[in-house]
Amino acid sequence: MAQKIDCIVIGVGGMGSSAVYNLAKRGQRVLGLEQFDIPHAEGSSHGVNRIIRLAYYEDTSYVPLLRRAYEMWADIEKIAGEQLLFKTGSIDTAPSGHEVFEGSLESCLEHDIPHEVLNYQQINDRFPGYNMPVGQMGLLQQDGGFVLSERSIVAYVNAAVAEGAEIHARESVVKWEPEGDGVRVFTDRAEYTADRLVVTAGAWAAGMMPSLEELAVPERQVLAWLQPEDPSLFTPDVFPVFNAYFEEGRYYGFPVFGIPGFKVGRYHHLEEVVDPDHLEQGVTREDEEILRTATARYFPKANGTLMTLKTCMFTNTPDEHFIIDTVPGLPQVAIAAGFSGHGFKFASVVGEILGDLAINGATNHNIDLLRIDRF
Repeated sequence: MAQKIDCIVIGVGGMGSSAVYNLAKRGQRVLGLEQFDIPHAEGSSHGVNRIIRLAYYEDTSYVPLLRRAYEMWADIEKIAGEQLLFKTGSIDTAPSGHEVFEGSLESCLEHDIPHEVLNYQQINDRFPGYNMPVGQMGLLQQDGGFVLSERSIVAYVNAAVAEGAEIHARESVVKWEPEGDGVRVFTDRAEYTADRLVVTAGAWAAGMMPSLEELAVPERQVLAWLQPEDPSLFTPDVFPVFNAYFEEGRYYGFPVFGIPGFKVGRYHHLEEVVDPDHLEQGVTREDEEILRTATARYFPKANGTLMTLKTCMFTNTPDEHFIIDTVPGLPQVAIAAGFSGHGFKFASVVGEILGDLAINGATNHNIDLLRIDRF
């Protein structure tokens, strides 16, 4: 690197790759440091794809960020020459009165999002891959779908390098410290100084910033890909992604895409808090059965042979909202952490926000819900 570095980004996954690109395209001399490969399967952004949905039950204030995220996914698609966002429609479904359905409906009404409300029979008739129980309500939003997670990281890294960024894989940050108005970063290969620091370390965020130890807690997650008995019911053109609350818990799933199988997961799989450096990558029959039980009941024609079973990690905050902010007392350091299993869809806009925070110390995006001082 040249002597002067404007900004160092620790962690070049979903959020970090977008941040490196956003900084580089604004003329910043930026260095991205990643402890694993780029992309890799050690953290939270592997496994082909992640759901994107405009109807957002978690809080209606996410919707403006989502609208900007969609615009920015389109931008990086043009730069990469590759489709990264696929619209299948999304169904948020739960019993009438439950927050998953009611909150999704509220977000659509508040932000004038086109949508349809369907009862359980209407869902099943329209999408025969579904088998919703009596009393289940659904909100169908046609802009929902999925984003290709690993391919998005590749697209952002390639675009960042084209803008002059330098990115190092397999270089672990040992520690960092403030140095005047800037920072000094120590890795297992070198030392660097920079004016600004962005921490996008995923499940390793607390290792980079001990104040996050209770605020960004890693959790083991498991995903299954099951071969449908009738694959024609689970293609992207006829099977919307889903975010569903059932009596067994909250599940999410995808049509067949990229690798064989209908993809399904359960939020907070076994509620296992983990050390990210010692994650149990092995999977068990119990892991499989948790996902099969719901699949057999609610998507029975998808419940065929097991094709793939993978672990990944959530990093959860106490309220399951993200942390995006500058560090109190250290305005030269920005953080994005604790994406709590619903963050990847925002990666495109999070990179823009982090660029704002790193360069200007503030952003025009409304991130009041995400400030660290709420804790």
